[in-house]
Formats: sequence, structure tokens, C-alpha cells
Amino acid sequence: MNRLFRLAPVLRARKAQEDAARGAVIQSRADVRDAEAMVRRRKLELVGADAPSEGSARAMVAALVARQSLAAGLFDAQRMVTAAEEIEQERLAALADAAKRRRAVEMMGDRHAAMVKAHDLRTDQAVLDELAVTAKARSAAGDVNNTNRSEA
Repeated sequence: MNRLFRLAPVLRARKAQEDAARGAVIQSRADVRDAEAMVRRRKLELVGADAPSEGSARAMVAALVARQSLAAGLFDAQRMVTAAEEIEQERLAALADAAKRRRAVEMMGDRHAAMVKAHDLRTDQAVLDELAVTAKARSAAGDVNNTNRSEA
């Protein structure tokens, strides 16, 4: 029985893939947090840019255009959050898939280890049985020799 698990390199590769997927999930979560922080900043900028109640027409138009620009920036930031969350979900799915593939190889490794252990136990039991049979045969042979000597 081959004691070495032949898929050990595959298991190491699957663990590395899972680690990479986990790193991608962590990065995407950071991207979501950054996008949410940008949304908060843009909301604050938009709230802080109130339209002037008095002034020239040009100043009022410029202020309204600036508010529209800030609102467009807020909308873009919200789209970035949505996109980052979608990417995070995709990466979570990839992580789950990588974990499933790693676990499948681990289960094969566990079965291999159980088979090796069972083989070792069978071998040990066969050796013990052989020793017991041999000892019994020696004992029986010794009794035959002692019986022949006492008769002589």
C-alpha cells in the first residue's frame, strides 16, 4: 500500500487557490467600504452646497450647476458601491467554490489516511496472529519433546 497521498500537491494548490480567493474577498470588502465612504463624503458636500437665496443670476446659476455636478458625483459614487458589492458577491461565490474543491481533496486525503491505518492494523494483526500460532506450535513441540524424554 502506498503510504504517500499522491494528491498532496493538488491539495496544496487548492489551499493556495482558496487563500487567493479569500484575499480577493477581503480586498473587495475594502473596496465596498471605500465606495461607501465616498458616498458619505459626496452627500456631505451636496448638503453643504446650498443654493444661494440672493445674488446675481449668474451666481445662482453657477451654484445650481455646482449642485448638479455634486449630485452627479453622488450618483456615480452610489453606482460604485453597487458595482463593488456585486464584485464582492462574485468573489464570495468563487471563495465558496474554492473551499468546496479543497474540501473534496481533503476528504480524499482523509479516506487515504484511513485506508493506510486500516492496512497497518491488518498487517499488525497478521503479525500478532503469526506470533501466536508460532508460539503455540513451539509450545506443542516442546511438550512432545518433554514427553519423549520422560518415557525414555
